[in-house]
Amino acid sequence: QVDLVESGGGLVQAGDSLRLSCAASGSSFSSHAMAWFRQAPGKQREFVAGITRKGGSKSYSDSVNGRFTVSRDNAKNTLYLELTSLKPEDTALYYCARARNPLTPVRLTSDAYIHWGQGTQVTVSA
Repeated sequence: QVDLVESGGGLVQAGDSLRLSCAASGSSFSSHAMAWFRQAPGKQREFVAGITRKGGSKSYSDSVNGRFTVSRDNAKNTLYLELTSLKPEDTALYYCARARNPLTPVRLTSDAYIHWGQGTQVTVSA
């Protein structure tokens, strides 16, 4: 059983920053790549950022590259996403996800992830 619980979302103004957290329960957190996805109203869920199991490799979507930073603390079973220079188009429900298989690189499609949190809402006003 793997549970993922996101937190840290909120209502902010354009240009502000936020830090999202994803607390994972269950075993083998450190064996799997993790990722953040987001879904805006009326849009498909999209990949935002991902990190390999030890944090040695990170991937970002073009829309957030240079503004968001993904990290993890395996000792705390926690995944993070630092969001800076936020824009109204960053408004979405943000989900963390654990890769389906261990020891894999970061994948960019949602079908590579089997465990999902409930999401945390980020709303950016202009």
